Amino acid sequence: MPFFSEKNCALCGTASVQDLCIPCRDDLPQLPEYRCPVCLWPVPTAEICGTCLNNPPAFTRTAAAVRYAFPVDALIHSLKYGANLALAPILAQLLLEQIQTMQNKPDWVIPMPLHPIRLRERGFNQAMEIGRFVAKRMNIPLLPDGCRRIKHTQPQTELPWKERQKNIRKAFDCTIDLQGKHIAVIDDVMTTGATLNELAGVLRKQGATEISNWVIARTLPEKNQIDPFSIE
Repeated sequence: MPFFSEKNCALCGTASVQDLCIPCRDDLPQLPEYRCPVCLWPVPTAEICGTCLNNPPAFTRTAAAVRYAFPVDALIHSLKYGANLALAPILAQLLLEQIQTMQNKPDWVIPMPLHPIRLRERGFNQAMEIGRFVAKRMNIPLLPDGCRRIKHTQPQTELPWKERQKNIRKAFDCTIDLQGKHIAVIDDVMTTGATLNELAGVLRKQGATEISNWVIARTLPEKNQIDPFSIE
């Protein structure tokens, strides 16, 4: 007789053989069926959106597990600000379901770096915790010190969308040779994409030819809000 280890669902607390019970897993906020493959913005036919065509970001594509909404936002908040590190592999597994069958695997995985001041305050980098799990399962080398955050910026969530690109400008440094490499950047949430785009620009300067964003959740504002990459 097979033995099944009983757990408790991370969301509802009921007994489950998985970290998320089937009803909770099925009820997670999903991304739109048709979305831009570069930035995941909703589009009518799953083609590259007009904004990415007219003003291409430095990254090549984006993959996300879910939409950033309740209860995913609560899980990510608990990981980042509650130091609930047990949630990192649970969130990482959601992402793996989207990327583990991809044909064009990256050469290296780089977690979104935190500035040393922020790292000391928090005690860990949530992107690193997620990245460790993903890189191991995907059998891709993780570069934990591949890039550095050299500018201590105000948290992006505290700023209006129009200020986020300015806030993150020249925030990263990278000295390793990425010539001809495909890099996957791991982060927890993509909102405007400004931070991921800034880091991708630095990776491009080091020779990276492809940059994939791998994020747990993508924020998708209401339709009457501004498109992320149209911000000057």
